[in-house]
Amino acid sequence: MRTITLKQEMYLWAKQVKTAGHSIGFVPTMGFLHEGHLALVEEAKRDNDYVIMSIFVNPLQFGQGEDYTTYPRDEKRDKKLAEEAGVDILFMPSVDDMYKHKKSIKLMVTEKTDKLCGATRPGHFDGVVTVLTKLFHLTTPNRAYFGLKDVQQFAIVTALVEEFDFPVEIVPVDTVREPSGLAISSRNVKLTREDKQKAPALFNSLLLGKKLIIEGETDANVIIKTVRHYLDQQLGENVEVDYVEILTFPYLEDLSEVNGKVVIAVAVRFFTARLIDNIIVD
Repeated sequence: MRTITLKQEMYLWAKQVKTAGHSIGFVPTMGFLHEGHLALVEEAKRDNDYVIMSIFVNPLQFGQGEDYTTYPRDEKRDKKLAEEAGVDILFMPSVDDMYKHKKSIKLMVTEKTDKLCGATRPGHFDGVVTVLTKLFHLTTPNRAYFGLKDVQQFAIVTALVEEFDFPVEIVPVDTVREPSGLAISSRNVKLTREDKQKAPALFNSLLLGKKLIIEGETDANVIIKTVRHYLDQQLGENVEVDYVEILTFPYLEDLSEVNGKVVIAVAVRFFTARLIDNIIVD
């Protein structure tokens, strides 16, 4: 595995590989790698000649009071895991290199951000599409891999690629879970022992919502109220439920009657970490 830290070096390597007729799979991450990231690498290796993984904690997608400075980082461990997984290029640019020029152009997401995480994190997805635009240009991938745990990010990245004609296929990968059902996340390490015991309630609440749909419930409000009530009971007073929503998938449109493919999504704020999860039901 080769580690690249400079934008220009990354671009020249990718250009050489593409000119030689090889395909590139790209896995963008913010590091502190876990099984979910490695599942993306596995898919990318299956589909492509070379795999690039980026590790970059993007300051533009953290709002005021969010955990940019305390976001978990472990460069040595990340390099070891990436190499063991079969990553060919580990791209680890600095903030100064990625954003060396004062911005005169701003990318802004105008749809799909008034719900789910976007409703309480203004500007977050503007930062996501900004950094991905840069990373797509620098790595020139044939395919880029995103976990469905962050279903809103997947929908917005898909829209970015379609609307701006990026020559890259966005590949969704199912959420990887712990044996308890808890979706694997870099932020899980910040949970207290008590919170870690409560956290599987997120996935169980989604399974409850799915069960209601399978049994014939079509009123979205009934399902949302049932799922939220379950979370309130299981998590207790010291844990805040940010949202429970049911939307169409993959367009994330509001609905009152469940029909076709939908996503049930939840977000919960523990004292030390905010967790999200979702389940897609057809």
